[in-house]
Amino acid sequence: MSPADIVASIGWTLVHFLWQGAPIGCATAFLLTLLRNARPQSRYLVACTGLLLCLAWPALELGLRLHGGAGSRGDAAVLFAAGLMAGSPLDAGWSVLLADHLAWIVGTWFVCALALAARMVLGMLWIDRAVKHERQDPAWQARIERLAAQFGVDRSVRLRVLEHLASPITAGWWRPAVLVPAALVTGMPAHLLDALLAHEMAHIKRHDYLVNLCQNVVETLLFYHPAVWWISTRIRVEREQIADDFAARSLGEPRRLALALSELEKLQFSTHHLAQAANGGDLMSRIKRLIRPDSESLRQALNWKAAIPVLGLAAMSAAVFAHAGPAAKLAAPEKPAIANFETCERPHYPAESIKQHHTGTVTLGFLVAKNGTVKGSKVTKSSGHVALDEAAHTALTKCRFKPATTKGKPVEAWAAVQYVWTLE
Repeated sequence: MSPADIVASIGWTLVHFLWQGAPIGCATAFLLTLLRNARPQSRYLVACTGLLLCLAWPALELGLRLHGGAGSRGDAAVLFAAGLMAGSPLDAGWSVLLADHLAWIVGTWFVCALALAARMVLGMLWIDRAVKHERQDPAWQARIERLAAQFGVDRSVRLRVLEHLASPITAGWWRPAVLVPAALVTGMPAHLLDALLAHEMAHIKRHDYLVNLCQNVVETLLFYHPAVWWISTRIRVEREQIADDFAARSLGEPRRLALALSELEKLQFSTHHLAQAANGGDLMSRIKRLIRPDSESLRQALNWKAAIPVLGLAAMSAAVFAHAGPAAKLAAPEKPAIANFETCERPHYPAESIKQHHTGTVTLGFLVAKNGTVKGSKVTKSSGHVALDEAAHTALTKCRFKPATTKGKPVEAWAAVQYVWTLE
């Protein structure tokens, strides 16, 4: 496969995820709403599944494209849900426009993803440096080792004290470390700091750092879709609640952890830390959960403001499938539409395809309106090379047709056109 084909495959995969992420986000939001009063473990599982689907769907499509399967077409997408197929939401005009700018789309995505990846790597290096060089506290190291034994963590857990840190951070999976602000060590009562360390130990016990690292990878690759960031935020919120419950059960004193979180809030706790920090969630809501876990006043009711993102995702999904569906309902006309090739622009042979000696036959489908103009288009059979498919598609969508007729009257219908790419 030529570089041009690879770029086109990546580009169309990125474009199609704009609509693919919408139904995933919508379904995740719907399930989280239904489970709003369930245990946080249930919501955490739903959110993690949603984020996994956000990665799996485009990965599957890209694999199909690179292997010349169903996903190799530029203006058709695989709907991997209940075994159904749906067309792309892109009409002919948008499809042509995007095809002409795929290199810019892929280039911009690559630069932004590279910057986010660099930020993530720098965060990991910063944490690694802090673990190796920042101050150790023997007394608190002994305390955290006792907590590790209490939680059943059989690996060595290191504790480091940092001057410029707003809240505790748990890092590492195989060799975990807890970074603690110096202000907490000197300014918070020991029994309350013990409670915060128990919360961090819950993250270590559950391997939350590893999950958080995977989240950051998905966020880096699919940074441009709001559904990814929203789902990832929900994962972090639910994860904090799970760790709170775990720590509270181990301590046997939920109120002590609630008081520790309250003291932490007074020290102007902020959730905007390095990408590897496993923190999240609203402190006040976490405190209330710990103090009054069974109170009816804490039962979450539906909020129309919170439903706005869900409704937006639902509207986007409905628009996509409404656009994709009508073509299948068109009845076969008595006389098919016929292309007027005098109005067609001759497809330009891609330079890279000439170098690679690519040839083949591409079959295009055009939705022809009653006035003979093209309303929609798709690649029904690939030539085996994305660049050739897109070049033929871009040129032939400018053709005019003699419309199909039924009982002597023009009707909207699909017409098939083949184009053969040969090198003399």
